[in-house]
Amino acid sequence: MKMVQVERSFAEKHYSDLSTKSFFGSLVEYIVSGPVVAMVWQGKGVVATGRKIIGATNPAASEPGTIRGDYCIEVSRNIIHGSDAVESAQKEIALWFPDGIIDWRSANHSWIYEN
Repeated sequence: MKMVQVERSFAEKHYSDLSTKSFFGSLVEYIVSGPVVAMVWQGKGVVATGRKIIGATNPAASEPGTIRGDYCIEVSRNIIHGSDAVESAQKEIALWFPDGIIDWRSANHSWIYEN
């Protein structure tokens, strides 16, 4: 986890898959408007579980108790980004954490996972 002020060129690279969308410019403006906290979540089924915790892209369609459901109103200001697949997560981790992430095992691991 780290807090960073995102540079425009970095934001454009992060959202490059959306570069042809009409909202691309405002999305880039939003992420560079202030500091962000970048983090990597790990665990079994973490992408699917993370998407449930985050909520739908449109906050109006997000369930109460999700991050977007509780803290967002506008699609263009949906407060959080989460990878949509393991492959995109790997790409985003490499972009945001070029030196890699710390390899560690929680003391609670055996209480959470069978193996």
